[in-house]
Amino acid sequence: MAARMLIDGVPVDQVPALDRGLAYGDGLFESIRFVGCMAPLWTRHMQRLSESCERLRIPVPDTAQLWREALEVARGMPQAVVRITVTRGVGERGYALPASPQPMRVVAAFAPPSVADSAYAQGVRMHVCDIRLAEQPLLAGMKHLNRLEQVLARAEWSDPAIAEGLLRDSHDRVISATMANLFAVVDGVLLTPTLDRCGVAGVARAEVLAMYPQTQVGELTLDTLLGASEVFLSSSVRGILPVRSLGQQDYAVGEITRQLQQHWRNLGFLMEQGG
Repeated sequence: MAARMLIDGVPVDQVPALDRGLAYGDGLFESIRFVGCMAPLWTRHMQRLSESCERLRIPVPDTAQLWREALEVARGMPQAVVRITVTRGVGERGYALPASPQPMRVVAAFAPPSVADSAYAQGVRMHVCDIRLAEQPLLAGMKHLNRLEQVLARAEWSDPAIAEGLLRDSHDRVISATMANLFAVVDGVLLTPTLDRCGVAGVARAEVLAMYPQTQVGELTLDTLLGASEVFLSSSVRGILPVRSLGQQDYAVGEITRQLQQHWRNLGFLMEQGG
């Protein structure tokens, strides 16, 4: 089905050519999984959006208004992914910030991606990407509009059997997958990469860290990851996905992965084909 869309509350599907989000990637977005009229991770999404707007000096949108618009575009859909985009709005040519920005908000609902039952049961295969993420601490963690690194990373493979790609930074530190955060169990300890230089701090990642506060957040090398006993991905849209293989390295689906999959079901999410 086609996306349902509201731009500044109006049902249109075109944005101004001079919008800074289009011109410079000057904005943020959130992709929020809805089950009926519920969005179990809504509060986490709004927290990240608000904090990121403050960091970019974009006026923070009214979250109650965003909720009403999200429900409107997702109405009648058993499951949906609602993308909320906030840009700095229309501005004069040039990089200087507008004196009085008028942010634009786009709220659109899409059918959720289809994920096979086998991906949740047996895991997904991953490719080790050649592209490296640039380090920019001022933007690290937030979900800003410029996703060119991820676009180019995804262009590295066409094999339909590979579902994701592993991203590293310029110092070969493991950061994430192209569309998800990454966790690994090494010597019985749950690890996840630090994201203070680059990468997106996902809301599903935040949920995992809340469930397992003993998780060690730090630098993670590819060699360490290849020696892990258990690897999984976290995504607010797809949930908890075991990693079956990374390059030539195979993994078994572990106990922590299964526990977190059950936690996702308890939150109200469905983890099955199309869900």
